[in-house]
Amino acid sequence: MQKIIQFKEMILPFCSVFILVVLSLSSASCAAQNINPDKPHHTENGFRNPDLKDDHGFFDFLRWRWQRLWKDIPGADAYDFPVAKNDPEFLRANNTKKTLTWIGHATLLLQIDGVNILTDPHFSKRSSPVQWVGPERVVPPGISIEDLPPVHIVVISHDHYDSLDKQTILNLYHRKDGKNTRFFVPLGMKKWFDSIGVDTSIALDWWETYTMNSLKIIATPMQHWGKRSPFSRNEHLWASWIIMSDDFRFYFGGDTGYSSHFKETGNRYGPFDLSALPIGAYEPRWFMKNHHINPEEAVQAHLDLRSKKSIAMHWGTFMLTDEPLDEPPLRLKAAVKNEGLSDEDFLVLQHGETIILD
Repeated sequence: MQKIIQFKEMILPFCSVFILVVLSLSSASCAAQNINPDKPHHTENGFRNPDLKDDHGFFDFLRWRWQRLWKDIPGADAYDFPVAKNDPEFLRANNTKKTLTWIGHATLLLQIDGVNILTDPHFSKRSSPVQWVGPERVVPPGISIEDLPPVHIVVISHDHYDSLDKQTILNLYHRKDGKNTRFFVPLGMKKWFDSIGVDTSIALDWWETYTMNSLKIIATPMQHWGKRSPFSRNEHLWASWIIMSDDFRFYFGGDTGYSSHFKETGNRYGPFDLSALPIGAYEPRWFMKNHHINPEEAVQAHLDLRSKKSIAMHWGTFMLTDEPLDEPPLRLKAAVKNEGLSDEDFLVLQHGETIILD
């Protein structure tokens, strides 16, 4: 009987992956738009990473998931991450101070001169096309979607379910002031937003700029991939983002592998006053390296960008990969020290924690 229970515990996650693949077939899949084969990151059917020659396919994914069944990976109940006491009233009333709040995973609330900006907003229980199977939150959102101030700008880095959550997008759009929210998305993704009834999206290619509320919003490269369903690989572009005012430059790194794009972005637009960089979802390295930086690479990205201060994100919220959820901050701390930086140069926040940037 014990052996049967152990086998079920191993095989259920593998079955869940299969179910998610089937379910994602029903997700909106839209052919890439505005393809220009003369651009190095464009192809005839979608997009590519110029610095990446070889990539992993679906069978590599299955290999990873099978290997994962035999690993002793701590469960969600092994963690008890603190959630900072937040002050939603201050955030709603704030029109002057520059602030940043880590809500969880890659979701950040940035306030610049009265403009409220969300990155990769995700407020649902699971990172999944449905809410009854798939990776579940280990920590609740640091702010509820109801407690957010009016959201003027949303930037989306790519189309994976942990960064593009359909229900969250719809909830934001149908808030009281939601029709005034502008969703900035990578090229090819506008059709997906239109298909769910959200008609306020603006699609940008790498290095394109849009000016709004005295801010410049710039789509910049990152090394990742797009896949909303098994048959829609790389139809949507992926992008990091710059939000720039007259006196402040913010870089949102999205979800990315390490490549020359960090140094190129730093050379074009740096130095940055603040960068948000992912530090989690990096194991096993043979499978994740192309698309997820580890803490040591995040510190190198911080240096490449010439960032005055960076914030760690994309860790401690969903169990997506093989490393323990509490490992990334420990490795980041060691990497920061190894480069002669201080902990204040690359901050690790609690879920829901707000810092004032003035």
